[in-house]
Amino acid sequence: MQEALDLANQRDLDLVEVAPGAEPPVCRILDYGKFKYVQTKKEKEARKSQKTVSLREVRFKSGIDKHDLDAKIRVVGKLLDSGNKVKVSVMFRGRTIAHPDIGVSLLKTVVEATQETAKIDKAPAFEGRNLSIILAPGAKKEVKETTAVVQET
Repeated sequence: MQEALDLANQRDLDLVEVAPGAEPPVCRILDYGKFKYVQTKKEKEARKSQKTVSLREVRFKSGIDKHDLDAKIRVVGKLLDSGNKVKVSVMFRGRTIAHPDIGVSLLKTVVEATQETAKIDKAPAFEGRNLSIILAPGAKKEVKETTAVVQET
């Protein structure tokens, strides 16, 4: 151990213990300040390339009309394309809570309209007076061009 300290002092470097539990302990001779600097740079770069996924919510009422439904489905599509998860909720008010089948059919319509760009992250479930589902951006399916080979006989 003393030899390693002397060697580090001769080179004006630090002796860093890498594996203290090993027998004998494993050490490295390096410039500790530069090592920490490089580590923080790598961490910053890793954080830059990370993508944060947020959960956005789009709400429907059970009596929504066709055109309004189409507009909200476009909003859901835009949110999914930007990489966000989307919580689609159908709100029930008053006596409409007695007809959950309407809400389920609305959610099925949304899922069918976004099935190419989304996958279901959480199945439909009641949360109080709201029926909700969570959609996550899925892998877009690539359209492969097929060339037909015509054989003349």
